[in-house]
Amino acid sequence: MSPAAGTPWSDPVATDSASSGGADAGSRIDTSKPHPARIYDYFIGGKQNFPADRAVADQLVETMPVLPVLARANRAFLGRAVRYAAQQGVKQFLDIGAGLPAAGNTHEVAQSVHPDATVVYVDNDPLVTVHGRALLADEARTRVFEADLRDPKSILSHPDVTALIDFDQPVALLMVAVLHFVTDEADPDSLVATLTENLVPGSHLVISHAGSDLLPEDLEGMEAYQQASEGALRDHAQVSAFFDGFDLVDPGVVRLPEWRPTEELPTDINRYWMYGGVGRKR
Repeated sequence: MSPAAGTPWSDPVATDSASSGGADAGSRIDTSKPHPARIYDYFIGGKQNFPADRAVADQLVETMPVLPVLARANRAFLGRAVRYAAQQGVKQFLDIGAGLPAAGNTHEVAQSVHPDATVVYVDNDPLVTVHGRALLADEARTRVFEADLRDPKSILSHPDVTALIDFDQPVALLMVAVLHFVTDEADPDSLVATLTENLVPGSHLVISHAGSDLLPEDLEGMEAYQQASEGALRDHAQVSAFFDGFDLVDPGVVRLPEWRPTEELPTDINRYWMYGGVGRKR
């Protein structure tokens, strides 16, 4: 999944932070209003999007043609990072800002390395809950629920998390393209610290984030992007600070395609104004 699963369009703010995506989730889906997770789904070629989502996406692409490219690069980074963590022996994954089902979901990648890996997806969109639960109905080792990133304790104590995640063992915490939808006023550093403070050594933290210091000077459409995101772009130092208490995995916090690439780097690397990084808990 993603926009956890992430993307440039994962949005952490739940429509109902008290809801866990229960039977009323379907009734709260408003397809007449665009949603970041569904816009991202459109960018990566998914089918779980609606006219309102496509209209906004097309408008953004008119001024920022690179957005679909970023979305696909972010998705590829997610897959590489999950595979890396699994290859280090991690068998538990908590994916916050997971987004709609798409090819290369976190559980598919993780379980290709460890068939017994457990994965819990968290997102704010009730559509994610509905489709995720339908997709994972037969997956005993994978769960999905609706929650608000700004209430991290409610995520950590959720029954789906406590049922599948043993915090006495290493966990991979994924926040892929979600933190740049959290304003500075919401104190994202504190949110990350709360989510990671009880992770044991050997756990991994995976983050991608739009970089304010990566933006090309001639980039058009940034005002529209900022209005759509309602979050905050951050520079390299600020993104790196989220990894406090973790040792950054080589090559550190870099542009998305540069993080342990499995194919030749694009020649237009400067177009990719998003950072990606993975840290290992000390």
